[in-house]
Amino acid sequence: MSYSSKTAYLHQKKTKSKYSATRRLLLKSKLLRKAESLLVKEKEQKDLERENTLRERAPPLNLSGLSIQELQELCRDLHHKIDVVDEVRYDLNIKVARNDAEILSLTQKIYELKGKMKRPNLKRVKVSADAKLGALTDSRVTKSDFKANLKTVKKEEEKKEEVTDWRKNVEAMSGMEGRKKLFNSGQ
Repeated sequence: MSYSSKTAYLHQKKTKSKYSATRRLLLKSKLLRKAESLLVKEKEQKDLERENTLRERAPPLNLSGLSIQELQELCRDLHHKIDVVDEVRYDLNIKVARNDAEILSLTQKIYELKGKMKRPNLKRVKVSADAKLGALTDSRVTKSDFKANLKTVKKEEEKKEEVTDWRKNVEAMSGMEGRKKLFNSGQ
């Protein structure tokens, strides 16, 4: 097959479909209507389940004909039930957070084992033109300030011993007086 015959074949295959445009539109509209009706039924079913659960867990209160002490006892009982539900909710939130953290760490380990590291998203930092110019001028000033603030170190000139005749030095150091001078200069 030549190139032109392949393209002609593919073009015919694309244009030729099983259903016409009107038929496809009709099927699409029927699918959308069916999906909409299923969503409505699902919502009604969830609402019914919610009402049944609420009736089961919290029956309607009959407050007529109760004394003050009975009402106070009922309030204490309701507060206790609320506390229990809050504790359960808190425990579930903690468990979910732990599981999420564990899932995150395990997926990170999987990426590490595969050798594919996920790069964190970096935040773009917007710097104004004034800040850029300020950074440039400040850097020049700090460089010059840095140089100005350097301590000047004066090199101490090494004390040069006067070169004299060594024989005179030997004569001066000879005897007890010379040893005494060496001892005193060592301290």
